[in-house]
Amino acid sequence: HNHTQFSLLDGASNVSRLFEKARKDEMPALAITDHGNMFGVFDFVAEAWKKKKVVGKTPEGKDIEEPVVKPIVGCEFYLVENRHKRQFSKDDKDQRCHQLLLAKNEIGYKNLVKMCSLGYMEGLYGKYPRIDKELILQYHEGLIATTCCLAAEVPRTILRKGEEEGERVFKWWLDLFGDDYYVE
Repeated sequence: HNHTQFSLLDGASNVSRLFEKARKDEMPALAITDHGNMFGVFDFVAEAWKKKKVVGKTPEGKDIEEPVVKPIVGCEFYLVENRHKRQFSKDDKDQRCHQLLLAKNEIGYKNLVKMCSLGYMEGLYGKYPRIDKELILQYHEGLIATTCCLAAEVPRTILRKGEEEGERVFKWWLDLFGDDYYVE
């Protein structure tokens, strides 16, 4: 759960310095989870591959390499009830929750890209590329989800509506993601 300089108006971490620090601290992996976008993913993955280690040999005797610090690609999305809704008022505000999703494989990466793109194409309101549970239901394969931060749906529900309602929301996510759902 990490925001870089690509989390506009929210993060300031430089990708190169993040990897320097991760290598120094002997961290095995590092994730990029910018708010609402995946603009920094290419720089992030390229930076990870600048420092490699040999992990084995091919049958032909060539080295098999991987990054010293594994790059994990993700996004902290803006989740709304209906991404298509574009008219709000003082009494009916654009209620956005944060939702962290991480790719665990190539299918998950493609699904992150798809949801991020649809957030901009179908859900953009103001500066927020928004997604909804309809997209999550459609594109959850290959993804890991977390309860995220205090601005996420589960914590907000607990704080605003109580533990019983929070548990109902928690179970929706747990039923969908199973062992790929984590509490932050």
